[in-house]
Amino acid sequence: MSGYGEGTGAARARQVALVEDRYAAELEFLAAYDAGPRPPAWRLTPRAVVLFVCGSGDEELVAPDGRRMAVARKFVGDRALVERCVVTLAGERGLLLVGEPGTAKSMLSELLAAAVCGTSTLTVQGTAGTTEDQLRYGWNYAMLLAKGPSREALVPSPVLTAMNRGAVARVEEITRCLPEVQDALVSLLSERRLAVPELADGDGDGDGTVHAAPGFTLIATANLRDRGVSEMSAALKRRFNFETVGPIGDLAEETALVRRQATAALARGGAEFAVDDAVLEALVTAFRDLRSGRSAEGWEVERPSTVMSTAEAVQVAASMGLNAAYLGDGRDVLRTLPGHLLGTVRKDDPADHARLLGYWDGPVRRRAESGAALWRTLWDLRDELG
Repeated sequence: MSGYGEGTGAARARQVALVEDRYAAELEFLAAYDAGPRPPAWRLTPRAVVLFVCGSGDEELVAPDGRRMAVARKFVGDRALVERCVVTLAGERGLLLVGEPGTAKSMLSELLAAAVCGTSTLTVQGTAGTTEDQLRYGWNYAMLLAKGPSREALVPSPVLTAMNRGAVARVEEITRCLPEVQDALVSLLSERRLAVPELADGDGDGDGTVHAAPGFTLIATANLRDRGVSEMSAALKRRFNFETVGPIGDLAEETALVRRQATAALARGGAEFAVDDAVLEALVTAFRDLRSGRSAEGWEVERPSTVMSTAEAVQVAASMGLNAAYLGDGRDVLRTLPGHLLGTVRKDDPADHARLLGYWDGPVRRRAESGAALWRTLWDLRDELG
């Protein structure tokens, strides 16, 4: 019998664990560690939410019951940014995370939602095909025909579910939704209620209004470089506090994050990540040079149109690790780097191929000439770029 498709229910492993499941022990510990005041319906105190996202560093926290735990850092970025986000949510105001693609906006929204209300799954993925019903409600038409408009026949959106629970809803890529769909959120964020006319009686009374429970709020994300986005209305913008999530500023921190994420990606497939630290640093350095348009030494670099994000660097590092784990034949894994970089750079514009060659003829060559052995090897691999 074929093994494809076997396994159901709880016995089937998840390819990617939910944030609230992956860090369940930390969330439970932090709930006991800080028993201070909490906003309505919050699982953790605001201080504990910041600790969950930013970690405790080298400090081992001690709960009142004597348990000890060092909380891992999950978001590599400005702690002040995280604190502002938490204050926004504590004030029950909408939070909009904006930035370049691949800067961990979605991850930050997941972490915040999981820490605040225990779930990150009340999510709407914004696209050009997202409808207003996906932000408000729909109907179970079989039940609607059988019983007429009723609470039982109502199919709540993730946003409406969050309103009922006093939880955090998430809208990914909000600017990819059409303006009339976006504007469905205006009254939700200002009046904190949603009219369901089908449930009201002839006088407009009855069960026709859903009121948000205390604690309800919304986190949205938006990319700065998306094509075909819909501009948010001024009315909707006023309902959000905007926070910009930027690229990681420190090379060592970004390299450590790429290693950690790539290692986790390979571990899910039962493989070991065996890419040398120097090779990984060269990979991240190349991404940073091409992203910023300037090398660490101050040399000008022509930026490709593709966003050379940390998320893309993780994918390249994971691909190099997979190559070494499954296809390795004793060759240096560094030899696979030019091909993976080319695949990343050429995603948006074929002309970016020439820009990558220019990077090789500039910073890569100059580093090779300065005597850096690894960069000398990369220079020798220029023909791999075609």
